[in-house]
Amino acid sequence: MAGTDEEAVAAADDALYVLTAVLLTPAKFPSVLGDDYPEACGALGLAPLADGYGLVLGQDGDGARWTVVIDDVSLVAVAIASWDCGMEYDLSPDERTVVAALPGWPLAVAVAAPNVPAPHDPDPEIADGPPLTPPDTSVWGPAQRRLGADEIALQWAIWREQIDDTEFAQPGGAASGDADAAGSTAEPGGAPEPGGTSRAGGTEDAAEAEDTHADADSGPGESESSGEHSGSGQADKQSGHSGILRVLAEARAYVESPPPLGRVRSSFAPGDARTLRADGPGWSLVARTDDIAFVLLDDEPGEVLPVGRGPELPGLLEALDKMAVRPL
Repeated sequence: MAGTDEEAVAAADDALYVLTAVLLTPAKFPSVLGDDYPEACGALGLAPLADGYGLVLGQDGDGARWTVVIDDVSLVAVAIASWDCGMEYDLSPDERTVVAALPGWPLAVAVAAPNVPAPHDPDPEIADGPPLTPPDTSVWGPAQRRLGADEIALQWAIWREQIDDTEFAQPGGAASGDADAAGSTAEPGGAPEPGGTSRAGGTEDAAEAEDTHADADSGPGESESSGEHSGSGQADKQSGHSGILRVLAEARAYVESPPPLGRVRSSFAPGDARTLRADGPGWSLVARTDDIAFVLLDDEPGEVLPVGRGPELPGLLEALDKMAVRPL
């Protein structure tokens, strides 16, 4: 594991200027790193511990980027909650909780520590391994697709109002009964954002918009923009979108054979509903248990495909919610 030697840990702990922190747990992890919790841990060379980790991103006195991994998850959760409320919180992990000090940052951070050199990778002799770098989100692919799903989950109400329910075929009009899709084509390189008749492409890095924070000295972190593209909506009234049918089939299979931890997650939503997030090979699904779903596919760049309720979707969402991982 890169950066776990005593020299690297000492270098990172020595006057680390904390810029932001994120949780890496089965129920909440930077989805840009993977479709599930073990995959996200693997991107950092970490074992997928059941209780998860806290990731503290900062700079040392020389300005070098470090990601300090700690096992005190509650400490990081309290810090993030405090920052979200606009309160100051001095995140200073006890060295006994440090699991690893990894060179570089796995996520893009738009702020820098004051009065130190500009952010740069640590000296290779100290780092003892290649530095972490954020996944490439400049072109459409798994990372961009997952960030698009993050944005939809974060801005559900805005997305939902773009959809005209009359665009969905009536039950029985599609092969699955609930795979009625309305979507449009966007240029590659952008994840979706609200707009147009059904939707338009382009989004901000929602994972970082939700998880990136800064201490009182550096100010709040800014999310990385991935560009904007637009398209017009068009209803699919045919026999069902093949990509949606595949996603729904694979999601149903999750109910019978549980997938890797964190691949299906349930979080708060207004009323008695829950927000569901499911990912799989080449796809992401975002849904409200009392409403419709949205599907994004690796092989359809920038495309967002709404999925109508129909006779089957409600039961599928209920079953997924029962087996999903939930925040503590």
